[in-house]
Amino acid sequence: MAGDSGVTDRSADDREQSRLGEQSASLLGAALTEDRNWLVVALGVAAVVVGSYYQTHPYPAYGAGLYLQIAEEIVAHGYRPPARIAGYTAGGIPFVYPPLGFYLTAVLLDLGVDPLALTRVLPGIVSTVAVIPFYYLAREVLGTPFRAGVSAVVFAATPVVLQWHVSAGGIVRAPAFLLTLTGLYCGVRLFRSGGRLWVVPAAVLFGLALLTHPTYSVFFAASYALAYLFYDRTATGLALGAAVAAGGFLLASPWMAHVVETHSVGTLAAAAGTHGGVVQTKKPFRLLSDLGRPIAAGRTTSFWYLLALLGSGYLVARRRFFLPAWFLLAIVLLHERRFAFVPGTMAIGALVTAPRHVAVGESDRSLTRWLQRGAAAGLVVLLVVMGGLYAAGTPIHGGTSQPAFIDDDDVEAMEWVDEELPADAEFVVLGDAAEWFPQQTDRTMLVGPWGVEWKSPEEYRHHLRTFRRLSHCHAEPCLSNRLRRNDVRPDYVYVPKGSYTVRGNQKQQSIRMRRSLARSSDYRLVYENRGVMIFRVARGP
Repeated sequence: MAGDSGVTDRSADDREQSRLGEQSASLLGAALTEDRNWLVVALGVAAVVVGSYYQTHPYPAYGAGLYLQIAEEIVAHGYRPPARIAGYTAGGIPFVYPPLGFYLTAVLLDLGVDPLALTRVLPGIVSTVAVIPFYYLAREVLGTPFRAGVSAVVFAATPVVLQWHVSAGGIVRAPAFLLTLTGLYCGVRLFRSGGRLWVVPAAVLFGLALLTHPTYSVFFAASYALAYLFYDRTATGLALGAAVAAGGFLLASPWMAHVVETHSVGTLAAAAGTHGGVVQTKKPFRLLSDLGRPIAAGRTTSFWYLLALLGSGYLVARRRFFLPAWFLLAIVLLHERRFAFVPGTMAIGALVTAPRHVAVGESDRSLTRWLQRGAAAGLVVLLVVMGGLYAAGTPIHGGTSQPAFIDDDDVEAMEWVDEELPADAEFVVLGDAAEWFPQQTDRTMLVGPWGVEWKSPEEYRHHLRTFRRLSHCHAEPCLSNRLRRNDVRPDYVYVPKGSYTVRGNQKQQSIRMRRSLARSSDYRLVYENRGVMIFRVARGP
């Protein structure tokens, strides 16, 4: 009898274990299905938003001429890294940029992909794919597929994310963002579970981020430090984080050694003093101003800031401090809002999906819940519509978003320069078309800030200030005086007509500019179309 009882108990145990196994498998299957459904929704939203950008942008937004020029130089050097990149200011600029994105671009160009088409299409594709690691990162931080899915939908339509990663420069920035988001998911898993298996992929991704873009790797490292402080705080966690850092730097060390050998340590450090520097040390009131100013501006992005701050406040009230601290870290450390809206969109997702408790009777509770869910869904739809309009270049507040630096008239004028003018001709180009000019014409542009941060902070500030002042000129005396004052002596000046941009801000060229230049004995008009004038500058005695 005793033996029979033992057999019966084991059989019952087996049935119980089988039942629990079936339940676990069922729950896992349901979770995977929910993940898949939310990913389909989020990727669909991203595809629609990016599609609206493609439909309204025959030319890519902003600039990537320098990035293409670097990739073309790599191909011309047989994939050996060039020491300098010609055309961008006299003497060119040192090639110190992390190389991975440029080498990938070089391969595509070498395969025959059109440069302008590449900068228009590739960033949007990579940005759409980046929604996938963001979703899993959000699920890890927020805890449920529902909150992660809503956050991913909002993320796919967030203007400040679109601005930097769908536009032309996304051929480098979007891959860096994809690597960073994937690495951050690995980091949160590493510090929450203590699993050593995450060290290797995290280290590889950090190394690849270092080899793709410097500010993304800073955000990567700073986010790891914050995740360690919130999720781990053990000696083992510290050792694992150090292993990730060491592995990443080891992977990137051959390139760093090449840069130091070819240029200098000072060249590596030069860019840290530009664009406001790396660490933004601010007084408390200045920081509050920086957080509040985007809301007060009344632009499309202001709504996102307001919701991110409200979401952060909600999380603080719930004593969940990680996302608010992460949002603040991105603002303080890098002053980069594209990074702040990684945690910022998660804070919005947490706010939108927060449970609402209302004191109503049993009969009214169901209706109230449906009204709350409807309002939350309406808010998310509104954000998606606003994000789509922003990507299309027509933000709700008016004005222009995602402006293209060049158009048909610029391409036509630059083709004429390439075909008709001497190869050693030097130019001053007014307006943002300057960023594309050396790559499109194989001619030198004497004034422009692009890439000059690798020379020195002082030279970068000089070129940025001079470029802005020249580009704001609307008459010949202004142009001539500023050229003379800054000792800039071009052979030709390239002057936009009508609407153009300066550092992304829309400007309107005065008709006085053409009249005053045409009347001056110091300038001779050599080319003109509907949108561009090119003048030969007379040489003094």
